[in-house]
Amino acid sequence: MTTAPTPGQGAPVTLARPAAHDSIAAGTGMDAVTLLVGDLDLQLRYYRDVLALDVIDTLADRFHEESRPGVVVLGRKGVPLVILRHTPGLPPVQRRQAGLFHTAILFDDQAGLAATLASVAAKAPQTYIGSADHLVSLAFYLTDPEGNGVELYWDRSRDQWQHTPEGGVVMDSLRLDPNAFLGEHLTEQAAQRPADGQAVVGHVHLQVGDVPAGKAFYVDALGFDVTAEWHGALFVSAGGYHHHLAMNTWNSAGAGPRASSLGLGEVRIVVPTQDDLGALAQRVAFAGVPVAHDGTTLRFEDPWKNVVRVSAEA
Repeated sequence: MTTAPTPGQGAPVTLARPAAHDSIAAGTGMDAVTLLVGDLDLQLRYYRDVLALDVIDTLADRFHEESRPGVVVLGRKGVPLVILRHTPGLPPVQRRQAGLFHTAILFDDQAGLAATLASVAAKAPQTYIGSADHLVSLAFYLTDPEGNGVELYWDRSRDQWQHTPEGGVVMDSLRLDPNAFLGEHLTEQAAQRPADGQAVVGHVHLQVGDVPAGKAFYVDALGFDVTAEWHGALFVSAGGYHHHLAMNTWNSAGAGPRASSLGLGEVRIVVPTQDDLGALAQRVAFAGVPVAHDGTTLRFEDPWKNVVRVSAEA
């Protein structure tokens, strides 16, 4: 496996102290990402056999709308990460359209990340596109068989993050040798059982047509805190994380609302409580964003018609 360039690689990123505003709940996080796929068997083999995700069959109550033929929920240890929804007949993802840049899967430990990376190297090395040491994390980048970006990463503990005098956090895109990483962290036990490693969706990175419009929506309307604005990209988070969502115009500057296509189906966000969900519903409605609220989830679209679904953890 060789090192490839990472999109957006360049000068260090300084994460600014979040501006004072009515922030979304600090315990907010990300949930499974839905992908609309043209070849369900092909995509299932990639996420199950290459990325070592398990098919999860027991989420009918949580994902009732997904409990039908042509939909597969995959994850680790019962935690859903990716939902594949078979949608034949749609056009393929276009590189310059708004939509998904990557789904970022966060591993609990480096051995679990190394085991999955080794599986990629053995079974689908052509899908690997790059790696980077971001100071806060170590990341490896892939593209699935239908053109959807995937990041596999591990976070350093927060006490190792570098802070600016203003209280921000510094990131960078330094060279990270995947072979050296595997040599240091791949254990025989993990290599034999890569699906044993715990993982969650750590963040979702979007392609958008305009960063200020993304900021107006995800920060001003939804309440995420800005953690970085850098070279045509915006990073936002809840509770001081380096980022739960990012958006860039590296390939998609000027892109308008998405037409129907394969690729991103839904971004899912989880807030801690029903009260937090109600507060977010009021925020979104006040911003003039049409929202559907069925009592348990909110569903709305961002300015590029990316569907966002929000539920409460408790």
